[in-house]
Amino acid sequence: MLRQLPEVSDPNLLVGVSTGDDAAVYKLSARVALVQTVDFFPPIVDDPYTYGAIAAANALSDVYAMGGTPLLALNIVGFPVSLPKEVLRRILKGGAEKAAEAGVLIVGGHTVDDEEPKYGLAVTGLVQPGKQVTNAGARPGDVLVLTKPIGTGIITTAGKEGRVPAKVLREAIRHMTTLNHAAADAMVRVEVHAATDVTGFGLLGHLRPMLKASGATARVTASAVPMLAGARALAEQGVAPGGTRRNLESLNTAVRWGRAVDEHTRLLLCDAQTSGGLLIAVPRRKLKRLVAELRGSGVETAAVIGEVLTKGALDSKLIAVE
Repeated sequence: MLRQLPEVSDPNLLVGVSTGDDAAVYKLSARVALVQTVDFFPPIVDDPYTYGAIAAANALSDVYAMGGTPLLALNIVGFPVSLPKEVLRRILKGGAEKAAEAGVLIVGGHTVDDEEPKYGLAVTGLVQPGKQVTNAGARPGDVLVLTKPIGTGIITTAGKEGRVPAKVLREAIRHMTTLNHAAADAMVRVEVHAATDVTGFGLLGHLRPMLKASGATARVTASAVPMLAGARALAEQGVAPGGTRRNLESLNTAVRWGRAVDEHTRLLLCDAQTSGGLLIAVPRRKLKRLVAELRGSGVETAAVIGEVLTKGALDSKLIAVE
C-alpha cells in the first residue's frame, strides 16, 4: 500500500517510513528534532477509564521507543452517538490522567460518530538529532532485552469472552497501563544500538522489521521470554485474537522454529500486544549496565531473550526460535 504513495524525501527527515520505525523524526535545528506518532484502537477492556489509560500509554510508547520525550498530544475519538456520554467522559479522563503522569499536555483533538468506540492519541515529542534510537541500528553480537512480559492479547481476548480469572486480567492491565518512560530513560543513558516497542504485530513481528532495517538476523530463546501468568494456560485452551493468529501465519517464512517450541509457545511469541514493552538491542559489553539501569528504574520484568546475528547466518530465515 505504501509503495503506491509518493516517496517522501527531505534532508531534515531523520526517520521516515522506509524502515517501519515507531515514529517519525524531523530535525528542526542542530539541537532539536520533532518526534511524531499516532495510535488508536477499539476497547480491549470493559472499564472506560482503564481503556483510555491503556490507549494513551500505548500511543506515548512510540515516542519513548525512539528515545524521545513526549510533550503534546491530541485526542482521536470515534464514538457512537447512541452510547451514554458518561462513557466517553471516562475514556477521556483515563487518557488525560495517563498523559499527565507522563508530563504530556492534551491540547485538543477530533471526534467523529462511529459504530464502535475508538480512542487514541496523536503525540508530538522532542529528541536531540543524532540521539534518536531507531529500529535500524542492531548489530551482530548485540543482546536482545525485553522490558515487559507478553500475553496481553490472549488475556484481554479471554476477558471479552468471560474466560479469564480476575487476578490474571488485573496483572495484564497493570503492565498495559505502565508507561515505558523509565525503560526508555534507561536505554538512552546506556546508549543502546536499537529499539522498538512491542504492540500489535507481537514480539517476533516487531523483531522482524528491526532485523530487516539493520541488515541482521537473530536467535531468540523461547524459554527466556517473560510471559504473563495465565497466558499460556489460555493459549492451551485455544484462546487467541485473530490478529495473533494472523501474525503467526505471516511469520512462517521469516522464522525457523526449533523442534522443542510447541504451537502454544509459537502463538504467544506472535501474540498481538497492546502497550507492550521495549525490545532493545544493546552491545554485550553494556548489558550489565542496562540491566542495572532498568532495575534501578523499577523495570523489574526486563529479561535477556536472545542475540543479534550476522545477515545470512540463518540461511533464508531472519529469526531462529529455540
